[in-house]
Amino acid sequence: MPPPEGYFAEDLDRLPDLPSHTELIDGSLVFVSPQKKFHRRVVDFFRLGLRRQAPEEFEVDREMTITLSDRQRPEPDVLVTAAAADTGLDQTDYKPADVLLVIEVVSPDSVERDRKRKPQLYAEAGIPHFWRVENVDGRAVVYVYELDPATAAYALTGIHHDKLQITVPFEIELDLTRATEP
Repeated sequence: MPPPEGYFAEDLDRLPDLPSHTELIDGSLVFVSPQKKFHRRVVDFFRLGLRRQAPEEFEVDREMTITLSDRQRPEPDVLVTAAAADTGLDQTDYKPADVLLVIEVVSPDSVERDRKRKPQLYAEAGIPHFWRVENVDGRAVVYVYELDPATAAYALTGIHHDKLQITVPFEIELDLTRATEP
């Protein structure tokens, strides 16, 4: 039974027996459905591909929460952070100032959160880059957004189907046709 005032970010570290990948959105705990193979493979593809291309001052991780505020602690599928933000193997979250890029791979149970609420939260927290990955006929399509500092909202900078080649947040080239390969 949730407390009358809802949950807070630090509760994710204190509540016993929470399922893996529990997020806090608007003070409510969000539990995810079992991952489909598409989701798992695409997350691994981006984590490994970005790790190979990221400059040394960045670290690429998966499924770590970001404490955006007292009532917001989402867990993006992949994130690029400042390497200096690494506090060790007991770390459970990142601060928004340390996050350069977040990637959400849309699942059937997360469509509304990944397309609307989470990008809004990430933008309000000042995270400069957001990618949304959609399953289009079994292929990964990437929607790339960059934060517009004047509006504190994301602007779409490209939709990538077969190849993703960009220069920000750093030089990245990925063959998206291989995103779902084992």
